[in-house]
Amino acid sequence: MLLNQGPAAPLPVDDLVSDTTTQGFVKDVIEESRRRPVLVDFWAPWCGPCKTLGPVLEKLVRAAKGKLKLVKINIDEHPQISSQLGIQSIPAVFAFVKGQPVDGFVGALPESQVAAFTERLVGKVGGASAELVKTAEDLLAKGDAAGAADLFAQVLAEESENVHALAGLVRSHVKAGNMGPARATLSLIPKGKENDPAVSAARAALELAEQAASLGDSTALEAKVAANPLDHQARFDLAIALNARGKRASALDHLLEIVRRDRKWNDDGARKQLLQFFEAWGPTDEITIEGRRRLSSILFA
Repeated sequence: MLLNQGPAAPLPVDDLVSDTTTQGFVKDVIEESRRRPVLVDFWAPWCGPCKTLGPVLEKLVRAAKGKLKLVKINIDEHPQISSQLGIQSIPAVFAFVKGQPVDGFVGALPESQVAAFTERLVGKVGGASAELVKTAEDLLAKGDAAGAADLFAQVLAEESENVHALAGLVRSHVKAGNMGPARATLSLIPKGKENDPAVSAARAALELAEQAASLGDSTALEAKVAANPLDHQARFDLAIALNARGKRASALDHLLEIVRRDRKWNDDGARKQLLQFFEAWGPTDEITIEGRRRLSSILFA
């Protein structure tokens, strides 16, 4: 134990991030570390790198959902602890577990390295959310749009900017035929994440569903194609309608037929529509893989 316990430390900012003093160190760090790992951030107001590292530490500690605590100590006001630990430069971070310092680093490391440091203590942050997203994706693949939406919403209640959950919720709304909520959810994608593959797939799914909604019943389109196999517009519209009904293999067949018969039709429209299908279906989907193979065999035959 480093010091005898003295007067209580200042009230914490919250249960995850707080300041401490020399007198409060035992209670705030030593005793607390017997319940969960505690990071101690040694900093000073004049230290520029400290101002960079501090927000990163807070972000990662909050993301750990209570598995980890951050305690900050100003070495100008409370130099005794840093002196006992032999700290010669700041920022310096020590991890305490079961009353003892077990790991640490010096300097304003990149967030990825700080995250790796915290993961050594509590495991990978976001694991529970990732499992919920995966379960939701499985439900959506089975056609349970409502169940998937509930799980995606649970993730977003804790992590409002979770891109995979947002994209999944968009696709859940699309699957349920709720285009308004799908469009509204898409607008919540964080800036800079608009081109994330999950977001692109969700956007493509929404656009395809909106296209299909304007086409109406596919029966008339099927009749047109049967009457005139060279009616590429009817075949094109039919492919979109079939995809909206979940008949992706048939939709693929019709668009490939247009490419085979007339590659240049509608400014290469059939091929471009196929690419949007592939984006909506996902790169690892079996029909996407088959479709890319068949498209390549037509284009490069």
